[in-house]
Amino acid sequence: MSIGHCLDCKGKCKDVNLEVYEPSVNISSENVKVIMISEALPKDIDDYFYTTEEASFFKTTQQALADSGYYINSLAELKAMPIYLTTAIKCSKKDYLVSAGTIKNCSFILEKEVALFVNVKSIMCMGDFAIKSIQYIFKRKYGVNVIPSGSTYKIRNQAYIFNGIHFYPSYTQTGDSFNIEKSKRSMIAEDIKSAFEYAGVN
Repeated sequence: MSIGHCLDCKGKCKDVNLEVYEPSVNISSENVKVIMISEALPKDIDDYFYTTEEASFFKTTQQALADSGYYINSLAELKAMPIYLTTAIKCSKKDYLVSAGTIKNCSFILEKEVALFVNVKSIMCMGDFAIKSIQYIFKRKYGVNVIPSGSTYKIRNQAYIFNGIHFYPSYTQTGDSFNIEKSKRSMIAEDIKSAFEYAGVN
């Protein structure tokens, strides 16, 4: 299925470039067991996960998977895995940070996107934007706080499970910082391995 058909932005956010991207990746939503939510679209859309094997998001995710013991060499192999990659912010950022209002606006789009995957077992929140967006979604939908507030390094080793889904607060596997902050890269690998094992991904 083409996931992009579910996206519909009505926000008028000031801190992003209003260019909502609809990923046209064709995957089986029923097969997806893990959703990995990064922070925001890249400045250059050609660097998105499912564009080319030279895309920066593909390369850093490929490395994060390899760090965790999962090896892919092509887009076809990535698409064959029971995982789905997306971002919390559906436009590229103007600056480093975005407002809570922007995250909340985008969470309505992400909510529709996540709902497509009925067999998901693990949701990985790769960075603060993703954590906050998932908090908005599940508070709005179910009245529960599936991930507590707090610094990621303080909360990431706890088990957060709701409706059979394990939520993992982690760090972003995209962007230049991935190859710079070695300690975070190691924690990302640990979180991916844990999320995949919980979901039964071999």
